[in-house]
Amino acid sequence: MKKTHLLFLLCSLTVFGQNTNPFSVEASILRGNTLPHTEDMYPLVNGHPQGFMVTVVNRTDGSKEWHQPYNYPDYGGYFLYQDFKSQPLGQNYSLGALYNFYFWKRHLQFKLGQGIAYTTNPYDKEDNSKNKAFGSRLMGNTNIGLAYDNQSLFKNIGFHAGILFTHYSNGRIKSPNSSVNTYLLNLGFNYNLSEDFKRQQDTTLVKKLYKEPIRYNFVLRAGINENPIINSGQFPFYHISFYADKRINRKSTLQLGTELFLTKSIQEYIKYYSVAYPEENISPNTDYKRVGIFVGHELMIKRISLETQIGFYVYEPFKKDIPVYDRVGIKYYFTNNLFGGFTIKTHFFLAEALEFGIGYRL
Repeated sequence: MKKTHLLFLLCSLTVFGQNTNPFSVEASILRGNTLPHTEDMYPLVNGHPQGFMVTVVNRTDGSKEWHQPYNYPDYGGYFLYQDFKSQPLGQNYSLGALYNFYFWKRHLQFKLGQGIAYTTNPYDKEDNSKNKAFGSRLMGNTNIGLAYDNQSLFKNIGFHAGILFTHYSNGRIKSPNSSVNTYLLNLGFNYNLSEDFKRQQDTTLVKKLYKEPIRYNFVLRAGINENPIINSGQFPFYHISFYADKRINRKSTLQLGTELFLTKSIQEYIKYYSVAYPEENISPNTDYKRVGIFVGHELMIKRISLETQIGFYVYEPFKKDIPVYDRVGIKYYFTNNLFGGFTIKTHFFLAEALEFGIGYRL
């Protein structure tokens, strides 16, 4: 039935096609496996997740200065439905934005999407105590895909096949939050609303030197989260960063810096831990603050950048997390100096915080 609905959606769009329309619609069926990255996940992995994904994208045509250097990517929105084939996990519905980047003569597609998900079966102490993955109905959704793509298999109908990795987490805004990761076979078709869509190569562009001297950045990231103990309460956190960056070309900026983590939920966790596990000899006055050093990279796309960082705690008196952390997210430069961003900080697959940040670049 779901496959029939997707086919009907693709066919019905032919009525609205126009020769100059840059939009494309893609529909995929998904089936794969869940990655049980914590002990809590093993009782929940008892089936093969499946679902479908529908995207609507704008195919860049060279009319903007940034299109050509990035090999004419697509950008747009997506709807993702996923049934985990596990009664405690239920189903997820997601909406978000995405980019498609192309390589290998546009036959290799790299998909990157970020959105908000709604789950039908969050944790409930009485009715769904097994679900330690989703502590709230709303959470973040991240999708990374790699696929073979043929945009013109037959006239304006294309075909794609590959792998899609999905991640769901609320950033520990509310516990429990072990999160869920799946890898899925992605198989589907796309319909280009214009059969004779053309990309133009601007030969009049003047080459610009994007290299910059070392610049310095101050960033404040904040939000709320809860420690791993369910119903322990939500507390604010403040993550203060200072780093140097060096833009080396149009697309890449490298980072090196340090940051201070003031996470009040950890302070409460230390108090709980000192009482619940006296054999560990943890003092309730143990310093909850942490200091990290990190390296990072920004993929620059006009005023938007996709940011990734990996760091190591050089000061962490309460050692209940692995000493390595990572961060991924998106930034927007309001001016050449002022920027804002949304990031998720994790210890590999275990999310700690959804961060909203504001920063200044000197």
